[in-house]
Amino acid sequence: MQISPSILSADFARLAAELEAIRTADWAHVDVMDNHFVPNLTLGLPVVESLLKVSPIPIDCHLMIEDPDRWAPPYAEAGAQSVTFHVEAARDPVRLARQIRALGARASMALKPGTPWAPYEELLPEVDMVLVMTVEPGFGGQDFMTGQLPKVRAVRESVRKHGGQIWVQVDGGVSRETIEACAQAGADVFVAGSAVYGAADAAAAVAELRALVARHAQP
Repeated sequence: MQISPSILSADFARLAAELEAIRTADWAHVDVMDNHFVPNLTLGLPVVESLLKVSPIPIDCHLMIEDPDRWAPPYAEAGAQSVTFHVEAARDPVRLARQIRALGARASMALKPGTPWAPYEELLPEVDMVLVMTVEPGFGGQDFMTGQLPKVRAVRESVRKHGGQIWVQVDGGVSRETIEACAQAGADVFVAGSAVYGAADAAAAVAELRALVARHAQP
């Protein structure tokens, strides 16, 4: 069970300090948005390169961008330990996942709420993680979509059938109120933005979320 705070909810004027505040987490989740695939613009490769120099924990880049086939590999090449692309945007997800892995990063595929899981189950051998979005991608602070939990269960069941160490990540509206339902559905990596950076003590919030899901860890 891994906690991955999203710096989308952090103070962008002091990102080095904000990363230090979550050093007890497992990952730092970095949302890259291009104002085309989603209606928001955040940060890009130059900022990620700077974050990689100061982050005390591994970075997972969630690329909400058009043409990830072209733009995703450079994030792995820069040193991001995990690179997530959206299957809705990738022209050749198999080739892309293999490129990311060849560059030394974990490859992950993400699905928007309206994207069904079944057509992409065959891609499992090519990836290390599946991200089920539990809000519409683009903005932080949205309400958790409980209707996505059946998809989380379906992904977990596919992983069980396939075998291997493939993680199931949830992102969007994850908080102390919703995280246990995600764990019960089969998620084992939890992206939390506002629940961590909106708390008085980010490290304490990480510890609380970790404690809530610890009881649901797979033996």
